[in-house]
Amino acid sequence: MTKKTISLVLGSGGARGIVHIGIIKWLEEHNYEIQSISGCSMGALVGGFYAAGKLDAYVEWLETIDILDMLKLLDFKGSGGFVSGEKLMQKLHSLVGDAKIEDLNIKFTAVATDIDAQKEVWINNGSLLDAIRASISLPLFFTPFKYQGKRLVDGGVLNPVPIAPTFHDSTELTISVNLGGESIGKSPLQEDKPQNSIQKIINKISIPDSFTEGGMYSVANKSFEAMQSSIAKMKLAAYPSDIELDIPINLCGTFEFNKAKELIEYGYNFCQQSVELKEYHGKSI
Repeated sequence: MTKKTISLVLGSGGARGIVHIGIIKWLEEHNYEIQSISGCSMGALVGGFYAAGKLDAYVEWLETIDILDMLKLLDFKGSGGFVSGEKLMQKLHSLVGDAKIEDLNIKFTAVATDIDAQKEVWINNGSLLDAIRASISLPLFFTPFKYQGKRLVDGGVLNPVPIAPTFHDSTELTISVNLGGESIGKSPLQEDKPQNSIQKIINKISIPDSFTEGGMYSVANKSFEAMQSSIAKMKLAAYPSDIELDIPINLCGTFEFNKAKELIEYGYNFCQQSVELKEYHGKSI
């Protein structure tokens, strides 16, 4: 059975990006060979760890953390954002080490945004962690990342589903994952009796109430997600991939990383039910 080579485009969307892991798992199990990855925000993080051969280590850690563990990683001392990101990057370094993008076995590009020049920045060499840190710099939450004299923030500001870096790939298919798809009536990840959300717990431990539901950051974040979803639709209409996987924008909250197991399973099952993927899989047999 010949494997079908693909370029994988992983979009931004906070904790929803954990579905990328389930999608990658499904693709691996169904005879797709990922030769190129382009990603921004969580797409860059998941894609970067996969390209470095460390995704299993990331998943093992991710599935063991709870809300309080996440809060311990947030160093509220940033300038230009609530969180500096230093503690988080130290943890990620313990999982992936000093990997260089040019040494990876899979072509990898992380997409960030130069907020001063108002341009996309493609990072495809140098430190993998620097590329990830630049790409995940969610505005207001993380401080902008200083990189080669530029101030970089989340790549999703300008391009939530960065297909362009894959244009010259020699792979057979390009598969994109858009985390800003149409809302569903009720997310299967919603609980009938909701537990304390990360926003509520942050409030309880006396972090500024800008994070609470209806607070300044919550409103800004919802606005950012609406903007991303609209931009993604326009980009994908102009530059469609061979297969587009649209994940509902209301699948989970931006910071619900404590739902990792459910999100990974959702991504896997989403592929399992994708008619397009099944058709291409059948052709490759």
